[in-house]
This record gives sequence, C-alpha cells and structure tokens, in this order.
Amino acid sequence: MSLTKLSCEEFVEALASKEPVPGGGGASALVAAIGTALGNMVGSLTLGKKKYAAVQDEIIEWKSRADELQRQLLELGDKDAKVFAVLSQAYGMPKDTPEQQAEKTRVMEAALKECSDVPLSIMEKCCEAIELHKEFAAKGTAIAISDVGVGVALCRAALQGASLNIFINTKSMVDRDYAKDVNSKAEAMLERYVQLADSIYADVARRFEQED
Repeated sequence: MSLTKLSCEEFVEALASKEPVPGGGGASALVAAIGTALGNMVGSLTLGKKKYAAVQDEIIEWKSRADELQRQLLELGDKDAKVFAVLSQAYGMPKDTPEQQAEKTRVMEAALKECSDVPLSIMEKCCEAIELHKEFAAKGTAIAISDVGVGVALCRAALQGASLNIFINTKSMVDRDYAKDVNSKAEAMLERYVQLADSIYADVARRFEQED
C-alpha cells in the first residue's frame, strides 16, 4: 500500500514502529509537502482579492508550481520507502563465500546510491518550495502571512532531514567519487537554502513585533 494513502494516524504509528519504512526520508518528504501546501494556501487566499489584483497572474503561476511540488514530494516519499526496503534486505544477504560477498557488495552499492539519490531529489524540491515561500511572503495576503513562516520552517526542516539520509548512505559507499559528488550537491543546497529559509522566517516574524 502506498504510504501516501495512509491516514495521518496510521503514518505516525508506522514511523514509530520497528519497521524500516517509513523513515526519515519519507517523513522529510511529507513535511516538505505540508510546508509547501501552507505557502500554497496563502496563494489561494490571495486570489480574487482586489487589494492584490496586480499580482493575480503571478499567484496563479506560483500556486501551479506548488501543486506540482506537493505531488512530487509525496511521490518521492513513497519512492524513498521502496528504495530503502531494497537496502534493508541487502544488509541481510549472506556473505559466507567470496561470491556471496561480491554480490552483496554489488547490490548494496546500487541500493545505497538509490537511497542517496531520492533524498537528494527531496532536497531539490525543498529548495524550490523555499523559493516559492519567498514570493508568497512578498506578495501574498497579509492576513495569512504567519502560514508562510510556518511553511518555510517546515521546508527548512525537511531540507536538513533529507540531507542526513544522504550522508548516512554515502558514508557506506565504495564509490567515493560518487559519494563526494552527492555530498557536495547536498552541502551546497544546505548552505544556500537554510540561510534563505531563515531570512524568510525572520522577515515574517518581524511583522509581528510589538513596540514597547
């Protein structure tokens, strides 16, 4: 069954269980989808408002992009579970003979790469979502601006969470050049987009500061 078809209660219970999936990657993807949806909601509340007539076309475009990101993130959450299930099984492969050892190494290396590539894609979608929150914060309705702050905070957390799922897998790779390349991409996204998310969040928070 698709993890995305579970109820909130079922998903949380599955996370808390000893089963290998869902795990941190799937949780990160879901959190990012929720964060993206919060920004998208601000866009929905902006549409049709006379005060924001000048930005209606932009809001429609951003909402369309957010819709697609939400869909992609949920799909990536499911994909993360599928690829990790393969890796989990690979850990249990026999290694009594040189042939078995070689086969186990081959299968694990392929699985480790897939288990790094999926969270890397989740990170990329988180970055796109953070960019959208910047737009919604600047031009979305002020009555729901707090939701932009919540949304970007969730996407920031998901970005960092997905990165840890990369680093734990690249650490075990035999192909160190591949591992370094994936790590470099993840680190570059963290360096740029954690800072951007913090800036957006701080901008939203400043709007609620009270004068003494």
